[in-house]
Amino acid sequence: MSDVDADLEEPRSLPADEAAAFVDRVTDNVQRVIVGNDAAVEHILVGLLARGHLLLEDVPGVGKTMLARALARSVDCEFRRVQFTPDLLPSDVTGVNVFNQKTSEFEFKPGPVFANVVLGDEINRAPPKTQSALLEAMEERQVTVDGVTRELPDPFTVIATQNDVEPGRTYELPIAEIDRFMKKLRLGYPTEGDETELLARTAGEHPIRSLDPVATLEELRSARHTVGEVEVSEPVRAYVTGLANYTRENAQLGVSPRGSIALVRAAQARAVVDGRDYVVPDDVQTEVASVFAHRIRPRTGSETGADVVRDALDAVAVE
Repeated sequence: MSDVDADLEEPRSLPADEAAAFVDRVTDNVQRVIVGNDAAVEHILVGLLARGHLLLEDVPGVGKTMLARALARSVDCEFRRVQFTPDLLPSDVTGVNVFNQKTSEFEFKPGPVFANVVLGDEINRAPPKTQSALLEAMEERQVTVDGVTRELPDPFTVIATQNDVEPGRTYELPIAEIDRFMKKLRLGYPTEGDETELLARTAGEHPIRSLDPVATLEELRSARHTVGEVEVSEPVRAYVTGLANYTRENAQLGVSPRGSIALVRAAQARAVVDGRDYVVPDDVQTEVASVFAHRIRPRTGSETGADVVRDALDAVAVE
C-alpha cells in the first residue's frame, strides 16, 4: 500500500495532451494482451480516470478477468484479486482484527480491499452480506471494522466481473451496489480474425506474464486531477440533467443523482482521452449508455435500460 503521506499530497495536473498520451500508452500496453475490444478498453480507462468503479458482465471465458489484470499491470500500482464464492465472508474482503499473543493486543490485518486496483472476480457468486462489504469502500473510499475507520489507498478502483449464466447459482447484486459502479460493460465474443490472432499470441507463454508497467501511480493521480479540471459548461450540465430526468419519468426506477454525477465525470474523462480540456455533447452521448443503462429498471419486461437510454437520446435536445 502506498505511503499515507504520499497519498495526501495534491497531485499536479497534466496538460490535456499529456494526459491523453498517458491513456494511449496504457491502452497500447493492454492491447498486447487483449485482442479486439478496443472500445471496452477505452471505456475502462475512462472509468479509471473518472475515479469510477467498473462492472464487467458477460459469459465465461471472454477475457473479463484478463482485461482487468492487464490494466492493473500496465500501471505500477498495488493490485489484489478476490475470488468471490458462496462461503466468502465480509472480513475476507475488508480485513479482521487478530489477537497477538505476544503483545496481548488486537492487530488489524488488512483485507485485499486495501489496494489501488481490486479485482472482484465473479462477484455475484457471493451472498449479499459479503457483497455489501464493498459498499462503504466504493462510495467513501474507507473501511470500518469493529468501529475503527481506515482510509483506503489513493487511487482506489474496484473492477468486478460477473457471469450472466447459471442464474440459479448466483446472487443478484443489490441496487445500492449496482449504483456505485460508474460503468457496466460487456465484452462479447471476438471476431473470427481477433480470435485467430488471440490463439497465435497464447500458443506459448501467455503475454500477461511478460507485461510490464508503462505508467506510474503518480501519473495516474495527475491524469485524474486533470480530468477533474475539465470544463463542463452549463448547457452540457443541463443536457445531462435532461437525460436523467427522462429516465425517471419513463422507467420504474430512473437514474439517481449519483448517476448524473458519474456521467459528467465520465464525459470529462472522455474529453481528456480526446486531448480536450472541455466537454462537448458528443462526450456525454458516448458515455451515457455505459453509465446510465445498468441503473434503470424499465416499466415492462420487454425493454431494457439501454432501450430507455436510446429513447432519452432521441427525446432530449442539446440546447
